[in-house]
Amino acid sequence: MHIKNRVMVAEDHDLLRDGLCSMISARDEYIVVGEAKDGKEACHLAVTLNPDLILMDISMRGMNGIEASAAIKHREPSIRIIVLTVHQNEDYVREALRVGVDGYVLKDVSFEELLTAMQAVMQGKRHLSAEVYGCMVDSFVTGREATLPRNGWDKLTVRERSVLKLIAEGRTNRQAGEYLNLSPKTIEKYRASLMHKLDIVNLAELIVVAIEMGLVTMKTVREPEQEHALSLLRHL
Repeated sequence: MHIKNRVMVAEDHDLLRDGLCSMISARDEYIVVGEAKDGKEACHLAVTLNPDLILMDISMRGMNGIEASAAIKHREPSIRIIVLTVHQNEDYVREALRVGVDGYVLKDVSFEELLTAMQAVMQGKRHLSAEVYGCMVDSFVTGREATLPRNGWDKLTVRERSVLKLIAEGRTNRQAGEYLNLSPKTIEKYRASLMHKLDIVNLAELIVVAIEMGLVTMKTVREPEQEHALSLLRHL
């Protein structure tokens, strides 16, 4: 009897998640055992379902895909993870590889290319989309990586980025604390540290930085804060 590889899909867009699950399930070599809508749910299901492979989006509400990948790899290092994302930013690629993901694939690839990546990763290889690989090699060869101006990404820890993302989405200190299993006072300390490290003084500036880093998009920011953030963006 042919043993199928057990796959989990973590993606916050229902249509894309449903489509991926349907196409993967149609393959003889794979079976979809779970679906997650955010990073926190992905961490929980990874432990309970123990899939062979996870397809992980980055930009999800709450815990993002990179932090979820780090947590999963720390607890279950044998689980293979392919980041499936729109982000080609070198910061994201480096951070994803640093936490141990096995593949980094852009969402505009064909399904056949995704299957190639899945097959390579299940064979113990690391796979990057051609565009991502080319960009990283070019950055290394030209030395561009060392001279690129940073938008604050490298100043922050993974946890600080998670707190920044939650605050930019409009979560209160209590809500962010409940999501990350931290006290509101701890979130407040993180918030103060973020303001200091990023040299910002108000929530609108914090939201703009989170958007520039790709942690949130304007549509995921609460409406009351959108107008202030848009005003700042227009003057940058």
